[in-house]
Amino acid sequence: MTAEQPSIVHFLTDGSLPRFCIDLGELAQAHVSLHDPTGCQILPSDGDTPYAIAAKPSDTARSHIVPIEIENIRLGEFRVSENAPAKLLSSVRHLASTVSEVCENEYELKHRVRELEVLYRLSEHLARASDVQEVLTIALDSAMDVLDLDAGSIVLFDDESQHASDEHGIELIASRNLSEDWLADPTPLSENREFDRSAIRGEIVAIENLLDDERVIAPERLEQENITGFVTAALIFQNRPIGAIRLYDKKPRLFDSSEQRLVMSIAQQAAVSVEQARLLAMQARDRRLGRQLKLASEIQLRMLPTKMPNFEQLDIAGRYAPSLELGGDFYDAFQVGTPASKNLGIVIGDVVGKGMPAALLMASVRSSVRAYAQDVYDIDEIVSRTNKALCRDTLASEFVTLWYGVIDPQTLHLTYCGAGHEPPMILSVPEHRAPNSTDLVELSTGGMVIGVDPSQRYQRGHFDLHRGDVLMCYTDGMTDAQNFEEARFGKRRLQNALIETLADNPEASADEIIEGIFWRIRQFAGLSKQPDDQTLLVVRT
Repeated sequence: MTAEQPSIVHFLTDGSLPRFCIDLGELAQAHVSLHDPTGCQILPSDGDTPYAIAAKPSDTARSHIVPIEIENIRLGEFRVSENAPAKLLSSVRHLASTVSEVCENEYELKHRVRELEVLYRLSEHLARASDVQEVLTIALDSAMDVLDLDAGSIVLFDDESQHASDEHGIELIASRNLSEDWLADPTPLSENREFDRSAIRGEIVAIENLLDDERVIAPERLEQENITGFVTAALIFQNRPIGAIRLYDKKPRLFDSSEQRLVMSIAQQAAVSVEQARLLAMQARDRRLGRQLKLASEIQLRMLPTKMPNFEQLDIAGRYAPSLELGGDFYDAFQVGTPASKNLGIVIGDVVGKGMPAALLMASVRSSVRAYAQDVYDIDEIVSRTNKALCRDTLASEFVTLWYGVIDPQTLHLTYCGAGHEPPMILSVPEHRAPNSTDLVELSTGGMVIGVDPSQRYQRGHFDLHRGDVLMCYTDGMTDAQNFEEARFGKRRLQNALIETLADNPEASADEIIEGIFWRIRQFAGLSKQPDDQTLLVVRT
């Protein structure tokens, strides 16, 4: 298909202009006539139509030709007899210039209105489109329809493929009336993809006849595909090229400025809609992921003890504050030993990283410790077996810090083993004075983190607790809390928080101790973002 050639006839509203030519010729005693682009004379008429067009072109011999043109498109011409006075010829030239200007304004207005109508209809369709495929198919069909073209395609490319020398890596999204051979051939249309590179720079590339263009590669492909006219523009969003629209005509086609501008507008509208569709898809995916994370977070929280084991001599409490929906910290408290000799097992750990991988690894380690604790007596052996199991199932970059202890509630004897974890603190609360740093002891016996070296051996430590002592286990999120000046809370402040809490209330319960420590961290950090999970496990004898 080829767009209809503009003609002066399209701008005539009545027969006044051809009648004016006849009247002007009679006044100057010369011949003046109006003709369409084919050379057929336009005459005034008294019939149903205000003007008539001659059936055959008139002879141009012995006539001055004065063209009527807009944007290098010949709409028609005035013809003045060869013997006409110079003043008449000059007046006709001025008339042609005025008519050209009026027609150009009218032509521009018509195309502007058409452009707005097309973009309005396109925006309506695109607003209902749900994905990138649908968006670009609508854009391609709209462009082909309004420009009366025969074939086309829209492709998307990333930063790498847009600079490649061929079509490899370019994603075809939509096409019309192009053969499979054409679409599958990675050979670019022009040498070094010059047409695409010009479009990426923000230019509109319009070629009347591809067969006459020296930049075209393999013109025999064009003949086989039966395409000749060509126009292309890049899909650019926020100065970033994301694709290109390519439109073809079976015949030579001179794309005027308004048509080029329309292609550019469609490309811009399509680019915005593509990014909008991608954003909507991302939002939908984020919502699905959010629901999954919420469910996983609820499952993870259910893995923490909702009710502490009941030991008359021991007061146990814990708190877990994740920095994200899912975290890698965990704590547990459970009964071990025989029914006749019940002991308290407590464990706290910190998995490297955050999010879903850390949460899955946390669940695995917790289950391993619980399982081995029921069958194995020696604490160091429990940690060693957990380490071997983790090394077998994880990558070299995945590891866990762990601390596991067992308290005999009758003797208050604590047996423990650490694996690269922050050493827990024991604070003895004197009866006749406030506690201070000299009353603090750290439990550092153990070995390296688990999940790295399956042959690692661990040592167990022992400590005899007394009535009123406080055992505080914590993860590094407690000491890594930062204020707005990016100063860390640190171990010294954590020790002081424990001491101050017991100084204020020497009879504080495990829950009250946890609340006092978290309150002091909030005082320090304010509303600054929490950088890591925060976990605290307290046992008071």
